[in-house]
Amino acid sequence: MVLMKAAPKAPIQAVAFDIDGTLYSQTLFNIIVVPHFVKNLRFFLKYNKVRHILHRTAVLPDFFEYQARLLAERLDCSSEEAHELIRSRVYDGLIPLFRIVRPYPHVLETFQVFKDRNLKLGLLSDFPPEQKGDVWGTAPLCDVILGSEKIGALKPSAYTFGTLAGELGIPAENILYVGNSKRSDVQGAKAAGMQTAWKMPLWRAILHLSYGEADLSFWNYRTLQRYVLK
Repeated sequence: MVLMKAAPKAPIQAVAFDIDGTLYSQTLFNIIVVPHFVKNLRFFLKYNKVRHILHRTAVLPDFFEYQARLLAERLDCSSEEAHELIRSRVYDGLIPLFRIVRPYPHVLETFQVFKDRNLKLGLLSDFPPEQKGDVWGTAPLCDVILGSEKIGALKPSAYTFGTLAGELGIPAENILYVGNSKRSDVQGAKAAGMQTAWKMPLWRAILHLSYGEADLSFWNYRTLQRYVLK
């Protein structure tokens, strides 16, 4: 199940991946997280609104301070209290749930195949990559692992993708960025000059409903392998 425009526009020298919803099923994780979400319903409703704002905010000198301040205003608490709530309920609080999650089939195989072909590999996530441990075995194979929060701006910020390219040491046009979000991953990486691959939902793959802005729309990771290596 694959829908692509053509062969890669330029030689691919590096492949970078989003994590959440790209390396594992976001739908299954959403089911797993339901009890934790319901238990902390008011917090997560406010926190999600804050993240919506932050996805549209310019580069920040201290992302974590600003995030806590926005949340504090909505929860009517201090910034210190908001910062601790984010740590305990999101950054640390979700770690046990990620231990239950398993990656999509052929994810680790794909990283290893690309590594064996001397491609540089990266991870770029809007949440701390270390939250997922060794990210199901892929982290040791990566040349660059970045959390956009520490960069100071969430995707689709061009600054964030530019930082990724700089850390990889590869021109943007020779980087393929793989993600499941049309706006944050495909549009963001494309605006920064990268090639893009969209990890599409299974139902769209069955119906052959690709995303026109992506260079590749795929479901199976072995399809991604063939596209990159041909």
